[in-house]
Amino acid sequence: MPSYKKFLHIGLALDPIHVGAGGARLGRVELTIVRDPVTRVPKIPGSSLAGVYRTYVAMAMHESDPNREARGRRWPYYPHCAGLGQPRGDYLGHCAQPDCPVCTVFGFARGRDQAGGFAGLAAFTDAHVLLFPVPTRQGPRWITSPDALQLVGLEVHGVDQKDQKDQNAVYLGSNQNTPLNLGWLLLPVMECAHFKKITQTLQEFKIPEYICNRLALVPDRLFPHIVNSNLEVRTSVAINPATGAAEEQALFSYEALPRGTVLAWEIIAKNPKHFRIEDKEICAQVDRNKMDDPQKVLEVTKKAHPYLEHLGVGGMGTRGMGRLKVLFSDQSPSTQTVSCSASSTSATSSPSGSSAPSAGDVTASSSGTEQGGAP
Repeated sequence: MPSYKKFLHIGLALDPIHVGAGGARLGRVELTIVRDPVTRVPKIPGSSLAGVYRTYVAMAMHESDPNREARGRRWPYYPHCAGLGQPRGDYLGHCAQPDCPVCTVFGFARGRDQAGGFAGLAAFTDAHVLLFPVPTRQGPRWITSPDALQLVGLEVHGVDQKDQKDQNAVYLGSNQNTPLNLGWLLLPVMECAHFKKITQTLQEFKIPEYICNRLALVPDRLFPHIVNSNLEVRTSVAINPATGAAEEQALFSYEALPRGTVLAWEIIAKNPKHFRIEDKEICAQVDRNKMDDPQKVLEVTKKAHPYLEHLGVGGMGTRGMGRLKVLFSDQSPSTQTVSCSASSTSATSSPSGSSAPSAGDVTASSSGTEQGGAP
């Protein structure tokens, strides 16, 4: 029996998703979202996922056993095993029992005067953007990059090669005679030799066919610019309850990943047989079966998926944001290599005769408005 297993998860944003970076800042919007510090591509931190997973699993367990007891008293899973852990007032804190699916899978904390806590059997990676919807003159396209495709075990070669005439290009599965705009950016189109293998692999992860049929591949260095230039930006204002009008100096804007974004993350499930709580064997049950292997740990986390689809993740939930539908939840795939060398160039200039932007011209618009080549 292995000590751990990695399980890949693919999720589709049913609403825009806003996971705030923690405070306002001057710039395009006041309330920004979390980004990877290196690539600058927005993401959902693993800590955010772990928090909502824990809460929703506790809700699910409470619905199935509302009169659950622990330590000789009534100790409901929710909200007690879902909270911060330290007892306060009517809040009992984590039960920290070896038969509790919530505390064993997600860990528990103890006070200063007690022995240390338990780290938990499930670890969450950050959720990264796998496919990102972008408006074009041909309708929406879901863009990705070689770096993003590595999340699902695809190593794509042949993109952005030094011997290519124009390295700033969008790669499709077929020829077309005109450049393609991705938001404000106008790019020549190049045909990818094995594009169908990429789409077939994505369909195996239950990504909808309408998304796979509208896939586009761009070099890694263009991907952050395109994503950050096409985020959803909203403006809200506080309402004075007495007058029913907008409150003065209460206008603020915030950004979010748009509806239709496909995200990928992993849950690393540890083997319960390798751990003890107060020298006691972990004996939690999942649907009346003992949680004795990593697969059973995954089954506990899956109880949160219906709640993610309806209650969501992140902030601005009352403003129509946050719902995330999990499409795929299974063992991480083995690595596949795809040769995407361009077989032909379908366009190297815009209809007006102007050339596609060079590497120095590819910069995100500070206002997010469409420029040169937008519809």
